[in-house]
Amino acid sequence: MTSATPEVEVRRSARRRRTVSAYREGNRIVVLVPARLSKKDEQRLVADMVRKVQAAADRGRSTDSELMTRAVQLSTRYLGGLAHPVSVRWVTNQQARWGSCTPANGTIRLSDRLQGMPEFVSDYVLLHELAHLLQPDHGKSFWSLLEAYPRLERARGYLDGVAFAAGLEEPGDTDLDEPAGDGS
Repeated sequence: MTSATPEVEVRRSARRRRTVSAYREGNRIVVLVPARLSKKDEQRLVADMVRKVQAAADRGRSTDSELMTRAVQLSTRYLGGLAHPVSVRWVTNQQARWGSCTPANGTIRLSDRLQGMPEFVSDYVLLHELAHLLQPDHGKSFWSLLEAYPRLERARGYLDGVAFAAGLEEPGDTDLDEPAGDGS
């Protein structure tokens, strides 16, 4: 369990009826709760969600060098080893994206919000960005590079759900490289 107590932000939503969710946003944990939730229930549920997010982050934390190793493994397994990133790293400044890639210099950046999510989700985002090293746009050629990944749709659905729960977008708007909610 993480020893430092993180900053916690509670966001109340009138659209949210019963569910409570939480995610890491930089160095703080954001907990989404229904607007009508009592203060007593809020305290109990927020504490529980903070523990869950911290436990998940402890299980899913990796270094930039481990991320690079994983990128090479994914490139080999799903892209025939054709994608060769120059650098792959976690960043804290991507709040509207899950990942980004600059094909011209071979750099890939993943949002630290992915840390603690299931491995198949972070693998999908990393694979998505690796595919951009081979195909910069989101055309048919790009998506054909990803079709070998067996959990493609499940990972996309997971990210859609997280973004929707956070109020970042409408269902189906997830595009890893564009700000959420723009409909592209």
